[in-house]
Amino acid sequence: MAKAIHCNLERIQEILPHRSPFLFVDTVTACEPGVHLEANLTLDPGADFFKGHFPNRPIMPGVLVAEALAQASGLLIGLTYGARMDFQLYLAQVDVKFIQTALPGETLALATTLKKSYGRLFRCAVAATVGARIVAKGSLVLAGNLS
Repeated sequence: MAKAIHCNLERIQEILPHRSPFLFVDTVTACEPGVHLEANLTLDPGADFFKGHFPNRPIMPGVLVAEALAQASGLLIGLTYGARMDFQLYLAQVDVKFIQTALPGETLALATTLKKSYGRLFRCAVAATVGARIVAKGSLVLAGNLS
């Protein structure tokens, strides 16, 4: 069972190298290190990507939903390995199906479960939802470089 934890923005930025405007995780709501993480992203209607995607019916680009899922997965791995993680993670493979859209003002719930790790490769099952609506689901692989 996942443990409730509190990761504020400062803690998230200690783990992830991303910064605004390319940081797509606001809060971590639950985490069982090495197993599962749940996080949220509030979709700011003023975000630049909404202005051009699409002007008359703005939606969050699917590639950014996938990036948010990758960042949540990176947080899971970072919270699992802590100071022992002497490498940077990169998105290596994406197999995600986009089912519904995410709209300005909504909160995107991000869930990731570590399915397998081999050395510095990590396969995660991921899902993004808004309430009961599934926005995207699938799997991705993160790879750590050698330092």
